[in-house]
Amino acid sequence: MANKMLVESDPHETRIAVLEEDRLTELYLERSHHRGLVGNVYKGRVTRVLPGMQAAFVDVGLERDAFLYVADVATAEPPELDAELHNDELPEPAVVVAGPSIDALLKAGQELLVQVTKDPLPNKGARVTTHVTLPGRFLVLLPSVGHLGVSRRIEDEAERTRLRALLESLPPEGGGLIVRTAGEGRAEEEFRADLDYLLGLWRRLREGAELVGAPALVHQDFDLALRVVRDRLSPDFSVLWVAGEETYARIVEFLDQVQPALLPRVKLDREERGLFERFGIENAIDAALKPKVWLPSGGYLVINPTEALVAIDVNTGRYVGRSNLEETALATNLEAVVEVVRQIRLRDLGGIIVVDFIDMVEPEHREQLFAALERELAKDRAKYKVLAISEFGLVEITRERSRANLERLLTSSCPYCEGSGRIVSAATTGLKIRRAALRLAGTTAPRELMIRVHPEVARSLRSEDPAILDELERELATRILVQEDATIHRASFDILEV
Repeated sequence: MANKMLVESDPHETRIAVLEEDRLTELYLERSHHRGLVGNVYKGRVTRVLPGMQAAFVDVGLERDAFLYVADVATAEPPELDAELHNDELPEPAVVVAGPSIDALLKAGQELLVQVTKDPLPNKGARVTTHVTLPGRFLVLLPSVGHLGVSRRIEDEAERTRLRALLESLPPEGGGLIVRTAGEGRAEEEFRADLDYLLGLWRRLREGAELVGAPALVHQDFDLALRVVRDRLSPDFSVLWVAGEETYARIVEFLDQVQPALLPRVKLDREERGLFERFGIENAIDAALKPKVWLPSGGYLVINPTEALVAIDVNTGRYVGRSNLEETALATNLEAVVEVVRQIRLRDLGGIIVVDFIDMVEPEHREQLFAALERELAKDRAKYKVLAISEFGLVEITRERSRANLERLLTSSCPYCEGSGRIVSAATTGLKIRRAALRLAGTTAPRELMIRVHPEVARSLRSEDPAILDELERELATRILVQEDATIHRASFDILEV
């Protein structure tokens, strides 16, 4: 697969696009005034311990206290980790069912070293763990967990056996290691160099933590450009285009140290026309913020994120098929699977995702659809679980959420609808005006009443519901003036005596 990576950087933000077969599948964004926190290590102070939730709040110096689950607290007996990683990243420790309670492990005022695993959301603090992990190019160092593992994305059994044997000769005392996908085929010297770097980083981190009081930042991960290059760039990418000379120089310097074989694929973009615009990324981003996504056949998806889950509906739309309804449904569903997974990755949708495919009767068609869905989901680097298709054609997917999704990153809540997606109609506002004005009957005798409203409400009162104004003039025995004001909310109005 000839993948491409595009990095566009300026003093205000860095944007990175991953293209598979020239289609945008992943987008990373970091603004200079709001860098991501995942990977940062803090010296924190416990502020509250909640036995009922088996969790604690930790002050790390951010706007909101971070959240620490009991399973993320290092103990004398660390929780076991899955030896077979689903992706390149370290999985969250398994929940300890029979273990110490949170109030036996932590006390208010206690200081501890924690690492951010999930960025804060508008209504939630960051999630942290005391199981610090330090990723290198080929290895992940686990200073507090005695665990050796190999990424599941390395599938060749002979290579997995070689890497496990190599790990057994490398493990740091009292800690563990995981081979990342980029480590496939690498020599022992490369792993040792990576391990030396990580051990030095861990030593400096601990020494720095001893010199500061909580709360304090003791280690900041790479910026977005170097993080994505470290974690994503591989021989699968045919080219890495970089717009921005400073970022280009840093990427070249970094790759020269960790993977010089990839240096010839890094290209500095000098075109006047923007890199993202030239590759159609700007239009793809705009489309990813809309609820409706068209399929090549004429079918379409409707994507609706809610507080509890993300609902994705598959529709045949303009596609009518060629033979019968069952074949039409199968063809649309198979086409939709590719786009559903692409949109999940592009929009970085997380939590519970429910996909409503078009109903199919034949069991073999359901099996064919589910197999196609699993193949596409295998391309996703995030951890996920997927349940079999229900009798109603629904598929439930849970996907790890580590940062705000694309919609939260690029948009804000509508000041009119306040996030609901709908506001009261002009006709409804007109009837509210009628009730409010009639309450004035008998309380005053103005020469005229002025009603200040949004232009759409004014048009409704004059053309669609003129009887309202006639009724008010008759009941109040006064003249009614309607003044248009585009700055007023469509659901608001003012009634003034003049």
